[in-house]
Amino acid sequence: MTSGHDRIVDKVRDFFTSTVTAHGATHRGVDWNSVESQVLRFRELLRICTSDSFSIIDYGCGYGALAQYLLDQGIDSVYQGFDVSEAMIAHARELFGSDCSARSFSSSLDALKPADFTVASGVFNKKLDTPPLEWEKYVKASLEHMASLSLRGFAFNMLSAYSDEDKKRSDLYYGSATAFFEYCRRFSKRVALLHDYPLYEFTIHVRLTE
Repeated sequence: MTSGHDRIVDKVRDFFTSTVTAHGATHRGVDWNSVESQVLRFRELLRICTSDSFSIIDYGCGYGALAQYLLDQGIDSVYQGFDVSEAMIAHARELFGSDCSARSFSSSLDALKPADFTVASGVFNKKLDTPPLEWEKYVKASLEHMASLSLRGFAFNMLSAYSDEDKKRSDLYYGSATAFFEYCRRFSKRVALLHDYPLYEFTIHVRLTE
């Protein structure tokens, strides 16, 4: 990441540290509108995981909601959670306590080890005051990193440029579904675009192996 990207990360870290400090380990703590939409996003992302057992990196894990979802669903996974906010990681570790046999949380990218899959939920939405073109470069650099960590594939979601104009906000980034679909073909020919679920966003799956 460049120094410009470091400035972006600092802004994002400060924002999400403030939300989790204000609202705790809840959907509002990670700036989601509802638990229902949070879970729907998890379902769409995890459609990339076609086997019964896998390892996974949660890229932008917040307080570990996806880790809890995997547990609740009885899904057998070895989980690594990463988040730029140390406050988020502290909440995740508090929630899961010493039960770290199959899950870990860190605010250091260097601590991540390659996994079968990497997923990112909501990581690319909150651009704050970063210009859209600069944010797009940051997103693409993050996707490159996700790909390098993924053995079998990766998935991410993003607010859609097809959202109603009167509902768009200046602090959020709305990506072109078709442009990111084309961009992800640099990683694999096996790319799926999901834009049919009831949220103003899309999900992309990139399968790296058969």
